[in-house]
Amino acid sequence: QVQLTESGGGLVQAGGSLRLSCGASGHPLAAYVMAWFRQTPGKAREFVAWSSSFTYNGRQAFVVDSVKDRFTISRDANTVYLQMNALKPEDTAVYYCAARRFVPSQVESEYDFWGQGTQVTVPS
Repeated sequence: QVQLTESGGGLVQAGGSLRLSCGASGHPLAAYVMAWFRQTPGKAREFVAWSSSFTYNGRQAFVVDSVKDRFTISRDANTVYLQMNALKPEDTAVYYCAARRFVPSQVESEYDFWGQGTQVTVPS
Protein backbone atom coordinates (compact mmCIF):
# COMPACT_ATOMS: atom_id res chain seq x y z
CA GLN A 1 0.00 0.00 0.00
CA VAL A 2 1.38 3.37 -1.02
CA GLN A 3 0.22 6.31 1.04
CA LEU A 4 0.47 9.63 -0.75
CA THR A 5 0.38 13.01 0.90
CA GLU A 6 0.12 16.26 -1.01
CA SER A 7 1.18 19.66 0.25
CA GLY A 8 1.84 23.13 -1.07
CA GLY A 9 -1.64 24.27 -2.02
CA GLY A 10 -3.07 27.60 -1.01
CA LEU A 11 -4.44 30.89 -2.18
CA VAL A 12 -2.36 32.79 -4.70
CA GLN A 13 -3.08 35.82 -6.82
CA ALA A 14 -3.37 35.48 -10.57
CA GLY A 15 0.08 35.43 -12.11
CA GLY A 16 1.65 33.90 -9.04
CA SER A 17 3.30 30.54 -8.53
CA LEU A 18 2.90 27.51 -6.32
CA ARG A 19 4.80 24.28 -6.01
CA LEU A 20 2.85 21.23 -5.00
CA SER A 21 4.61 18.28 -3.45
CA CYS A 22 3.52 14.68 -3.07
CA GLY A 23 5.38 12.30 -0.84
CA ALA A 24 5.02 8.55 -0.50
CA SER A 25 5.44 7.21 3.00
CA GLY A 26 7.82 4.32 3.22
CA HIS A 27 8.04 3.70 -0.50
CA PRO A 28 10.64 4.86 -2.94
CA LEU A 29 8.89 5.98 -6.05
CA ALA A 30 11.17 4.53 -8.69
CA ALA A 31 8.75 1.80 -9.75
CA TYR A 32 5.74 4.11 -9.89
CA VAL A 33 4.39 6.47 -12.42
CA MET A 34 3.35 9.55 -10.50
CA ALA A 35 0.64 11.85 -11.78
CA TRP A 36 -1.24 14.97 -10.91
CA PHE A 37 -4.94 15.38 -11.51
CA ARG A 38 -7.23 18.23 -10.57
CA GLN A 39 -10.91 18.56 -9.91
CA THR A 40 -13.37 21.40 -9.59
CA PRO A 41 -16.83 21.01 -8.05
CA GLY A 42 -19.28 19.28 -10.30
CA LYS A 43 -16.66 18.21 -12.82
CA ALA A 44 -14.73 15.05 -13.46
CA ARG A 45 -11.17 14.75 -12.31
CA GLU A 46 -8.85 16.10 -14.98
CA PHE A 47 -5.41 14.75 -15.82
CA VAL A 48 -2.62 17.31 -15.57
CA ALA A 49 0.76 15.58 -15.77
CA TRP A 50 2.72 12.36 -15.22
CA SER A 51 6.31 11.56 -14.38
CA SER A 52 8.17 8.29 -14.65
CA SER A 53 11.62 7.04 -13.74
CA PHE A 54 11.60 5.15 -17.02
CA THR A 55 11.34 6.31 -20.58
CA TYR A 56 8.17 5.61 -22.55
CA ASN A 57 7.93 6.63 -26.15
CA GLY A 58 10.87 8.92 -25.60
CA ARG A 59 9.40 10.62 -22.55
CA GLN A 60 9.87 10.55 -18.83
CA ALA A 61 7.28 13.23 -18.23
CA PHE A 62 4.22 14.64 -19.86
CA VAL A 63 2.12 17.72 -19.15
CA VAL A 64 -1.24 18.29 -20.73
CA ASP A 65 -1.24 20.88 -23.51
CA SER A 66 -3.55 23.29 -21.74
CA VAL A 67 -0.97 24.01 -19.03
CA LYS A 68 2.35 22.80 -20.45
CA ASP A 69 3.69 26.31 -20.88
CA ARG A 70 3.08 27.06 -17.20
CA PHE A 71 3.29 23.78 -15.27
CA THR A 72 6.26 21.48 -14.81
CA ILE A 73 6.33 18.06 -13.19
CA SER A 74 9.48 16.71 -11.60
CA ARG A 75 10.49 14.10 -9.04
CA ASP A 76 13.20 12.85 -6.79
CA ALA A 77 13.51 9.56 -4.94
CA ASN A 78 10.50 10.03 -2.70
CA THR A 79 8.61 13.08 -3.88
CA VAL A 80 6.91 14.31 -7.02
CA TYR A 81 6.42 18.00 -7.61
CA LEU A 82 4.15 20.16 -9.70
CA GLN A 83 5.54 23.63 -10.29
CA MET A 84 2.76 25.95 -11.34
CA ASN A 85 3.59 29.37 -12.71
CA ALA A 86 1.50 32.22 -14.10
CA LEU A 87 -1.53 30.84 -12.31
CA LYS A 88 -4.97 31.73 -13.57
CA PRO A 89 -8.38 31.64 -11.91
CA GLU A 90 -9.27 28.63 -14.04
CA ASP A 91 -6.47 26.71 -12.30
CA THR A 92 -8.54 26.79 -9.11
CA ALA A 93 -9.16 23.18 -8.13
CA VAL A 94 -8.31 20.44 -5.72
CA TYR A 95 -5.09 18.88 -6.95
CA TYR A 96 -4.55 15.17 -6.41
CA CYS A 97 -1.43 13.09 -6.59
CA ALA A 98 -1.75 9.53 -7.89
CA ALA A 99 0.49 6.53 -8.43
CA ARG A 100 0.47 3.40 -10.54
CA ARG A 101 3.06 0.82 -11.41
CA PHE A 102 5.35 1.30 -14.38
CA VAL A 103 3.21 2.40 -17.35
CA PRO A 104 2.10 6.03 -17.70
CA SER A 105 -1.55 6.81 -18.15
CA GLN A 106 -3.81 9.82 -18.38
CA VAL A 107 -6.80 7.82 -17.21
CA GLU A 108 -7.95 8.36 -13.65
CA SER A 109 -9.29 4.84 -13.17
CA GLU A 110 -5.91 3.32 -14.02
CA TYR A 111 -4.23 4.79 -10.96
CA ASP A 112 -4.13 2.65 -7.86
CA PHE A 113 -3.13 5.05 -5.14
CA TRP A 114 -4.33 8.56 -4.39
CA GLY A 115 -3.57 11.35 -2.01
CA GLN A 116 -6.21 13.31 -0.18
CA GLY A 117 -5.86 16.38 -2.37
CA THR A 118 -4.68 19.92 -1.82
CA GLN A 119 -6.72 23.01 -2.64
CA VAL A 120 -5.36 25.63 -4.99
CA THR A 121 -7.32 28.85 -5.21
CA VAL A 122 -6.61 31.65 -7.65
CA PRO A 123 -9.13 34.46 -7.17
CA SER A 124 -10.45 36.24 -10.21
